[in-house]
Amino acid sequence: MISEAQFQNELELIIKNGIREDIGEGDHSSLACIPKTATGKAKLLVKDEGIIAGVEFAKMIFHYVDPALHVETFIYDGTAVQYGDVVFHVSGSSQSILKAERLVLNSMQRMSAIATKTKKYVDLLEGTSTKVLDTRKTTPGFRAAEKWAVKIGGGENHRFALYDMIMLKDNHNDFAGGISEAIQKTKDYLKESKLDLKIIVEARNLKEVEEILSSGGVYRILLDNFDYETTKKAVEIIGNKSLTESSGNINETTIRHYAACGVNYISSGALTHSVYNMDLSLKAI
Repeated sequence: MISEAQFQNELELIIKNGIREDIGEGDHSSLACIPKTATGKAKLLVKDEGIIAGVEFAKMIFHYVDPALHVETFIYDGTAVQYGDVVFHVSGSSQSILKAERLVLNSMQRMSAIATKTKKYVDLLEGTSTKVLDTRKTTPGFRAAEKWAVKIGGGENHRFALYDMIMLKDNHNDFAGGISEAIQKTKDYLKESKLDLKIIVEARNLKEVEEILSSGGVYRILLDNFDYETTKKAVEIIGNKSLTESSGNINETTIRHYAACGVNYISSGALTHSVYNMDLSLKAI
């Protein structure tokens, strides 16, 4: 997994690019009608319900735009909220507050939606030992914030990108000439490159599970689109030789059934690619 420093750098890049995209040469709307010396105060108002996420990220955005802006927090990341709740107040330069407004709202609305969905999945697994994982199916350029939201919702992060973990999927295996060949080539590559990366391999059936196990050295086996019965058999075959992950056909109806099969992890792209933004607004007070 990537380091905390790398993760922070990714967040800073999101903010830098988001402000560049939104402000460009200047916020002419504010520059036209609000004096440079004007100060004001605004509140982050919840107009929905769910799990709030992105409060700390919002502070980073405000600080980037204007270090003199002050944020007074009332509700913290990971807290359940409802219509009418006020999450924080921000005060300082009126122009600065307006510059940061859209990036703060866009980020928090998206992150809160992801945290809310993740928390729902986590709650559905209560009483089991199975953990919820996200995927790389994220919004381009916004991955670090979305993966942060998954953690706020109680889930865990899969690999961040292609560089921090090896994941051999069907196309890798097919292009390499087979699963055994792909695994061996990967081991050779890691040794030659002096890299210490975990290896995950996707299996499409029980025969491929057996082949993966015979190769050895695999951190986790991804059971892709297995039905419940086949998942149970795969978990029995794998035992403690490798960790297990179910993926494909994961939704609110199926997730508990897959957990009951005994897998260690369940990954779902829907956590980040199929959510409806939480309704939030920043209102002057």
